[in-house]
Amino acid sequence: MKLIEVKDKAGREAFYNVPKQLYKHDENWVCPLDAEIEGIFNPAENKLFRDGEAIRWVLQDDTGKGIGRIAAFYNKEKSAKYEQPTGGVGFFECIHDREAAFMLFDAGRDWLKARGLEAMDGPITFGENLTYWGLLIEGFSMPAYGMPYNFPYYRDLFEAYGFKTYFEQFTYEKDLSVPFPERQVKFSMHLKDKYRTEHFSFQQKEKYLADICTIYNKVWADFHEDYTPLEYEDIEKMMRSARSILNEEFIWFVYDGETPVALVVVFPDANQILKKLGNGKLSFLNILKFLWYKHTGTITRARQLLTAVIPEYQRSGVTGLLFLTMVDALKKNKIKVLEMSWVGDYNITVNKIYRLLDLPVVRKHITFRYMFDRSREVVRFTNVHTEKYKRVIEGPQS
Repeated sequence: MKLIEVKDKAGREAFYNVPKQLYKHDENWVCPLDAEIEGIFNPAENKLFRDGEAIRWVLQDDTGKGIGRIAAFYNKEKSAKYEQPTGGVGFFECIHDREAAFMLFDAGRDWLKARGLEAMDGPITFGENLTYWGLLIEGFSMPAYGMPYNFPYYRDLFEAYGFKTYFEQFTYEKDLSVPFPERQVKFSMHLKDKYRTEHFSFQQKEKYLADICTIYNKVWADFHEDYTPLEYEDIEKMMRSARSILNEEFIWFVYDGETPVALVVVFPDANQILKKLGNGKLSFLNILKFLWYKHTGTITRARQLLTAVIPEYQRSGVTGLLFLTMVDALKKNKIKVLEMSWVGDYNITVNKIYRLLDLPVVRKHITFRYMFDRSREVVRFTNVHTEKYKRVIEGPQS
């Protein structure tokens, strides 16, 4: 077996061909767009390269056939926020062979270690955790857009190497034909007299994108230890690139007067179309197919990508108002199933809300951590790292 660093167009094609060969008989796998993944590794598009690096490898067998791949990356600002400097590995794919997998993991470990890192998380992406984050361990069905899918044996490969669970991620599902409890609906709708709801509009995108940044930054500055502030240019670029699949009525805000206090972002499940395109290429013909499928009722599922309520409003009931308003809009647009992905096991409040609504967990993922000093234990992430956050999840202290 031979490890080849991705350095040119041929290497990039080899990198994308590995999963296409591995999953060619798997009906559940959906080929992501090559261009979308390539953007993650393009310094002109990914701001984490300003203070970081990334590298990719393809593993070939003795005949030159691609049998595995992996990427490694780090950002100095992000890595420094952990007790030990931590990088990441991701986009891992491999045949069912420990020796092959360990060669890939070794490559990522050694490259990160040479740059002063002391641990690596995986499988993750070189960016925020909205897409391509975690290892699927339960619910091996067709994933929603941006959610990772992998073979069941991958867990054995990660754990046999020495990766330990850092946190688990739960995906809930809502059948929109099943009504919500009447009591909850009445309470949430009563709040319409106190708060205002609005959906996103591209005609006023500057206002709404600024509101997304405001809400996101207020929430995550208080919530995540490795939080990186969301900048207007980041969200503007994401919305521009996703405009072909976005529906303005799938993104909702709650306002207290003129103050934005809550947000939900839902994407139509483009995987229902990408599955029909098959090869990850946006050729002219595939673009025409995509647009045709989009306007002929192919998409009946949606993925709740992001929900955020600023801390001082998390006990106000606006979450229910936001959720029910969004669900009404989805149903109007012929969406039948809503997937809420993903919720970390450390997110006590949101897990409690979804379970009170009797929403089933349909998928589970794991984010692993591997310590380079094998004598050090992996401490599971709890997110209870400040007294301020404890007050949010436990309530006011007497």
